[in-house]
Amino acid sequence: MKKPTALGISRCGWSNADPLYLDYHDTEWGVPVHDDRTQFEFLVLESAQAGLSWMTVLRKRPSYRRAFDDFDPEKVARYGERKIEALCMDAGIIRNRKKIEAAIRNAQVFLAIQEAFESFDAYIWRFVDGKPKQNAWRTVTELPAHSPESEALSRDLKQRGFRFVGPTICYAHMQATGLVNDHIVGCFRYAELAARG
Repeated sequence: MKKPTALGISRCGWSNADPLYLDYHDTEWGVPVHDDRTQFEFLVLESAQAGLSWMTVLRKRPSYRRAFDDFDPEKVARYGERKIEALCMDAGIIRNRKKIEAAIRNAQVFLAIQEAFESFDAYIWRFVDGKPKQNAWRTVTELPAHSPESEALSRDLKQRGFRFVGPTICYAHMQATGLVNDHIVGCFRYAELAARG
């Protein structure tokens, strides 16, 4: 269901009145990302989200940027035990050792993908034939938890050594980084993003 605002703008029903969430919906979610560091940031954050709400992760995002060297995959890939221990004590992030270790392992695999494909961007956009998939959902209840494309991405990432990248996490990543346009058709962002695709 679309959510009208006081100004008459309709948004996806999942966006709430929290300014942080509204800003994320209005300016970031679903915008096609072609920057490798931003792709890596979302991969770390979405893996950290597993079992939690996205709002929890959004609130911790500035702390993640600080703790994970602004999501520089080359730096993260070199983290050792001392850094892992420090991250496990950092109240600004989700202190789950397995998720922290996964972020480091994923950074290492991320770099290998960059080397093999010249960029992570070139790698990931192959799963949607190089352009955003334009869905046309009318209500939030129609939004799927995963798709054939996210299942294929999940399989491939896991085969390469990624962790915490199930089909649902991969679909959330595809939604966030604009590989799919999952704004509902009545949302003001749907047409704006469809026009770019």
